[in-house]
Amino acid sequence: MSKVLAAVLSSFALLAVLPAASQAGEQLDRIKQKGQLVCIVNPNSPGFSVPDSQGVFQGFNVDFCRMAAGAIFGDVSKVELRGVGFSDSLKTMIAGDADMASRSITETATRATEPNLAFVATTFYDGQGFMVPKSLKVTSAKELKGATICAEDGTTTLQSLADYFGRFNIKYTVQNIADKSARLQAFFSGKCDALSSDLSALASDRRLAPNPDDFVILPEVISNEPLTLVSRPDKALQDAIFWGFQAMLTAEELGINSKNIDQIMSQIDTASPKVKRLLSPNEATGDVAKKLGISPNWSYVIIKNVGNYSEVFERNLGKDSALKIDRQTSPNRLAIDGGLLYAYPIR
Repeated sequence: MSKVLAAVLSSFALLAVLPAASQAGEQLDRIKQKGQLVCIVNPNSPGFSVPDSQGVFQGFNVDFCRMAAGAIFGDVSKVELRGVGFSDSLKTMIAGDADMASRSITETATRATEPNLAFVATTFYDGQGFMVPKSLKVTSAKELKGATICAEDGTTTLQSLADYFGRFNIKYTVQNIADKSARLQAFFSGKCDALSSDLSALASDRRLAPNPDDFVILPEVISNEPLTLVSRPDKALQDAIFWGFQAMLTAEELGINSKNIDQIMSQIDTASPKVKRLLSPNEATGDVAKKLGISPNWSYVIIKNVGNYSEVFERNLGKDSALKIDRQTSPNRLAIDGGLLYAYPIR
């Protein structure tokens, strides 16, 4: 090998191991130029995303849209929230008409390998179940022989129904109704014996019944449904969303919340190394901000204005909310408490 060729190959090898000067991406740049993030949510899902009296969406999933805006702009209000039905949500993302979706979308192999989508971070671990009228006197999904099941067309629900009922050789009929209002109307009016969806969606839909106490959710969980934030494929945008979510989990692990963060920041010079890495612009979060070209105080903005994961869960879905979900009996608790959630290291 000639000395010249050896030198060239050596140069290429060196370039291969050197980090990129910046992780800035075209999609993230476009979002910055627009001055706001366009985020898709469910148009009517109590606890997860529902318009308030002023027509502004509020809820668990909405808070992760605000989180992403806080990471990118240092301002959680710089987000345009669009209520889009499930059947149109992925189409909208693929077409490039939204930057991000936070509306309880299950990550699956076929969806995750779609080149125009990026599944970024699972915010809620769920499973599919059934809701029935109490008057049906059914206590198990195995008793739904010959039942008519209302379900949403175009979702993972139909395949999970086929898998579950096929396993037990149970005959059933499906009413595929894409429009949520029409689907719930059919179920609440008795045209369907059961409604099948994610358990979290069933708890939310139950709140929309004329009399919620007339309906009960059965105990079976028939699928795994990792509900995941989706973005346009852009590494910088994905990183901003992913690490924004990790900041919320890290804050909960460290006992930092929206109420005590200012006091902690006032003593940041004497704080523990983990707290400094999470909050100080001179530490890891500052390095992340420089590489992505995002707000230098992104982690503080998220925790102060959105909260840590526990705060978001409890105010929207927890025992004191209308849905009254007990986090301590769900997989959506921290790993140190026996759940599935733990923060990736910010360092």
